[in-house]
Amino acid sequence: MKREEILTQIKQSGVIAVIRGANADEGIKSSRACIEGGIKVIEVTYTMPGAGEVIAALNREFGESVLVGAGTVLDPQTARSAMLAGAKFIVAPSLNPETIRLCNRYCVLCIPGIGSATELQQALELGAGLVKLFPGDVFKPAGLKAFKGPFPQADIMPTGGVSADNAEEWFKAGAVAVGAGSFLTAGAKKGDYEEVKRTARAFADKVARIKGGAR
Repeated sequence: MKREEILTQIKQSGVIAVIRGANADEGIKSSRACIEGGIKVIEVTYTMPGAGEVIAALNREFGESVLVGAGTVLDPQTARSAMLAGAKFIVAPSLNPETIRLCNRYCVLCIPGIGSATELQQALELGAGLVKLFPGDVFKPAGLKAFKGPFPQADIMPTGGVSADNAEEWFKAGAVAVGAGSFLTAGAKKGDYEEVKRTARAFADKVARIKGGAR
């Protein structure tokens, strides 16, 4: 799948499930619950032990029906490792030019984290098709709207602090998608993956309604 197609798929979904866990088994189960709940774009974070194993396992199980990427990628070495594991996109909490260049070299979508107008401009100049506003709970929807003023051409995805309660505010402020983590996977901490599934289903439905889609 080409980089442009992946970006389109993320925008159409409107939500990326950000998966963290104590180990690979928890990561796979949380991802599966989110997918069964209707979220078809998964970001497996590299703060989780065995993240590469989780990416590979999800690709084997779901194939092209689910878009699996890597998150919390801090450097080009980790990005390349994630690609070899099967990651279709790379997400970072910060702006690392070498990581973006590495992704561009292999035509893989890179979503760098930004926290200032300077970083946003640099990300655009480096060729980032989508940027991650992080941490979202610091900037809030008003902060995203402020960025869109001088950068109306930028596609921005907030991550951190996104929930069902504020998702509509984020999209009204100009978000093209949102990243949701602890809000979605809280049930996994107590081994209740049915709760994760229910939360994912409700959130996916809400985002679809906000975006004017039909599910």
